Amino acid sequence: MPFPVDEKYIKETEEKLSVKFPTSFIDSMMKNNGGEISTDNDDWELYPFWDKSDKKRLARTCNDIVKETNNAKKWTNFPSNAIAIANNGCGDQMVFLNENGTLRNTVYFWSHETGELLPIADDFLQLEEA
Repeated sequence: MPFPVDEKYIKETEEKLSVKFPTSFIDSMMKNNGGEISTDNDDWELYPFWDKSDKKRLARTCNDIVKETNNAKKWTNFPSNAIAIANNGCGDQMVFLNENGTLRNTVYFWSHETGELLPIADDFLQLEEA
């Protein structure tokens, strides 16, 4: 079950990854750190920001964005400038792309089988409203 996250944990993640997340993504995750989201073709499990505020939140956020992005980067065809924000349970990832330290607003689908990268929303807010 998702729960709010303090902005300081988002900032820590941004520092670790050397990126700035899109505002719509930050706003959504501050209210619900993780959880599920659906697109036309898939259901996605959002990776949370690592929250160290107490043992319960620490345990619930151990599959955080940094950890899952680092795991995905081990795959040969994962884009080097991608930040993983969700998975569909089949190995595919929902990602943002990094342009000089700022993550684009566009949300992409990355296929773990083909390496194909396809836009699925111009902004995370569109997914949240779906």
